[in-house]
Amino acid sequence: MTRRNILIALGVILLGGAVVAANLWYKKDKGLTVTTEVVKARDLEAIVSASGKIQPKRLVKISAETSGRVVNLAVNEGDRIKKGQFLLQIDPKNLRTRVDSGEASLQVAAASLEQLRQAVETARVQLDQVRQNLKRQQDLWGRQLTTREALEKAENDTKAAESSLQEREKQVKAQDSRIMQERATLENAQYDLRKVRIESSIDGIVTRRNIQEGETAVIGTMNNAGTVLLELADMSVIQAEVEVDETNIPNVQLGQPAKITIDAIPERSFKGHVSEIGNSPIQTATGGAGTQATNFKVVVILDEPVPEVRPGFTCTADITTATRQHVTAAPIPAVAVRELTYDAEGLVVKEPRTDKRRRTSENTAVSAELKPGQTRKETEGVFVVRDSRSEFVPIKLGIAGDKFFEVLSGLKEGDAVITGPYTSVRGMADGDLVKVDNKQNQK
Repeated sequence: MTRRNILIALGVILLGGAVVAANLWYKKDKGLTVTTEVVKARDLEAIVSASGKIQPKRLVKISAETSGRVVNLAVNEGDRIKKGQFLLQIDPKNLRTRVDSGEASLQVAAASLEQLRQAVETARVQLDQVRQNLKRQQDLWGRQLTTREALEKAENDTKAAESSLQEREKQVKAQDSRIMQERATLENAQYDLRKVRIESSIDGIVTRRNIQEGETAVIGTMNNAGTVLLELADMSVIQAEVEVDETNIPNVQLGQPAKITIDAIPERSFKGHVSEIGNSPIQTATGGAGTQATNFKVVVILDEPVPEVRPGFTCTADITTATRQHVTAAPIPAVAVRELTYDAEGLVVKEPRTDKRRRTSENTAVSAELKPGQTRKETEGVFVVRDSRSEFVPIKLGIAGDKFFEVLSGLKEGDAVITGPYTSVRGMADGDLVKVDNKQNQK
């Protein structure tokens, strides 16, 4: 073989070896590229956010207590009012006529009572006269100086006078009762007459006016609600009525602080506290309750004044349900759930790792058949980087903050936990080869 052929053959061998080496290099598992974050001690706040409406603590709805036409309307929507201020008046003509008639009837009844009392006095005088006559006749009869007929007439006259007096006294009592009835009727008419003039019972603002001057106000009946003429709101104490999801209600307690933001005043937030928690879910008017979220009403009192606030403003309340100071915290994206096997003593059973593990649709390792005493359950935990491989560490979580979970056990400060990408954390398994690249976090 010539030297040239030898060099050509050597070159072919080297080229083939290079191709094989390149194939092996590119087929080599370089691992998942992940980002990590170092676990630190942090201050955490658990927040429950809910939306709702701004409402006054005291809302007064003024309805008509007597029917009639509105003849004087002194306020408009948005007017600020004081307690005792005149609002509107209903036509008093019919009621004033009732009062005048009641006064006249009472005067007639009083005059009739006076006449009956005079008749009683007359009857008493007559009774005294016949009694004196009866006594004289009895004396004369005892001395045999009068007839039996005269004595009996005197006795009958006395009984008649006594009966007449009793009858007139009963008429006086009946007239007294009639006068009381007339007086009650008059007072009722006077009370109704006073109700045609409506004044404000609170300091506040007119939030709604449902009637115009000249329209007729209608009073309510058993089956028909009356006309709500005005709505008055006392804005000295305002509150946010928000709807909290049923899953968060157990964490909400009376007195917890809250921060309220109002859509109409976006540049400010206001402090408040929880004052009321609903015991029953909010009833929805629409059907299909199975598809509706179950919410409970929570009332948050605002602890500071809100300028130019109006009832019905949309708001959001961030209620602080728990706080923690300087606790171990893990980033929320780092927390995952995996199905682990536990032995009879409650310790995690590590499954042997093979490079060609079968995976489920969730990209988690398929566990072998359980041995006696072993159980399998889903466990919360994080993946930490150790020796360029991921290791799933079960943890016990406390409260959830805005970006971090409180870690009660399983991690310590300084541990590097895998936080992303999301798809990698979701499909990662214990022992996977990983490559850390935190350049994206630094940008």
